[in-house]
Amino acid sequence: MSPYSRLMTVPHLVTEIPGPRSRRLHDERGQAVSAGFGVTLPVFIADATESTLIDVDGNELIDLASGIAVTSVGAANPRVRERVAAQVERFTHTCFMVTEYEGFVRVAQWLNDHTPGIHEKRTGLFTTGAEAVENAVKIARAHTGRAGVLVVDEAYHGRSLLTMAMTAKEHPYKTSFGPFPADVARVPNANPLRGRPVADVLAAIEQTIREHGADAFSALVVEPIQGEGGFVVPAPGFLPGLREIAYRYGIVLVIDEIQSGLGRTGQLFASEHEGVVADLILTAKALGGGLPLSAVTGRAEIMDAVHPGGLGGTYAGNPLACEAALGVFEVLEDPGLLPRVARIEGAIRGRLEPLLAEFDVVAEIRGRGAMMAVEFADPGTLAPRSDLAQGVSAACHAAGVLTLTCGTYGNVIRLLPPLVIDEAVLAAGLDILVDAIRSTVAGGPDSTIADATEEDAA
Repeated sequence: MSPYSRLMTVPHLVTEIPGPRSRRLHDERGQAVSAGFGVTLPVFIADATESTLIDVDGNELIDLASGIAVTSVGAANPRVRERVAAQVERFTHTCFMVTEYEGFVRVAQWLNDHTPGIHEKRTGLFTTGAEAVENAVKIARAHTGRAGVLVVDEAYHGRSLLTMAMTAKEHPYKTSFGPFPADVARVPNANPLRGRPVADVLAAIEQTIREHGADAFSALVVEPIQGEGGFVVPAPGFLPGLREIAYRYGIVLVIDEIQSGLGRTGQLFASEHEGVVADLILTAKALGGGLPLSAVTGRAEIMDAVHPGGLGGTYAGNPLACEAALGVFEVLEDPGLLPRVARIEGAIRGRLEPLLAEFDVVAEIRGRGAMMAVEFADPGTLAPRSDLAQGVSAACHAAGVLTLTCGTYGNVIRLLPPLVIDEAVLAAGLDILVDAIRSTVAGGPDSTIADATEEDAA
């Protein structure tokens, strides 16, 4: 039976989760793979549709994670598969810094044309989100002649040494890996649930700049919606305020759209909701449709400040990944896609927002488009309740729905369904999520089933 024939009856479970074959493979993994790699749900995937994942035991799971926002057009999108398959028949690699190929140029052209702003742009392609962040810093330093980097609290930017220094969350990302590069300063975030008024936050950021010196910072790097930090949508006025501060002090504004970009929030880029145009904008995750690809796109005079040979990488803009990206772009150009993302947000809010009145530990439902979250915290104090988030996620996993947690304290459930998810499948997944919240909150801390830790892959 084709997996698609069961689409309206998912999740379809034939064993417990994880099943016996997944458990055996997980045991083999323990003997072969470094213990440093965590896992959210120890099931081994054998096949996929655009809405679901099918494991080696035949269980079909509803995918509300998209590989941490990577498979935004689905884990088995036909346009991506066809383009990659055709490229495999031609060649797999030459290294763009050795001999060129057209796909690299076509991806750069699309990003130049579709990222916010009408200024002349250039793009560099790389492999991972962390590479994009590091190269953005390199480019900003080359352009400004300055060393310092400003980042906001609760930020996540990657796992390399520089991006770990830029990341706020200590565990598991930074524990035991220091010392980290210097010249990184952290400023407050405008978190509507927990933060200060926007004017106070912006004033504190300017004070930090003045304390270090008006010419100290090359780049101000910010996520328009925070990822690992808890899917925090900044208070209105924060991003425009950062844009003004960066302009006033000659700092390159770098908007990290690695998780929030490429249709995830109902606009091509989350920064469009605020009308903010970056000097450099970063994409990855969804860009390659499951293949490793990242990009820095920005003002031509900034991007061209780097000397020839200063940017690159053996696998940067690999031809297979470029073809996958061109397939992703075809999906994104479908005029029905972004309205579909708006319907995803409406469905999620419609099922989850009533819980705000039902349970006082449901502190906030937030997000945009298909990048939504529910935060658990004690009323009044807002003390984080990671036990509830992890208990809810574990209950979803047992019932065949893949969810992730996030937040500095692990007390947030984040929802990242594929943008192309079947609406009936999404509804079934949300029913299970709501049941999991009700049963976990009613049961209290002792109802927690597991203590899984998600890992951002930028």
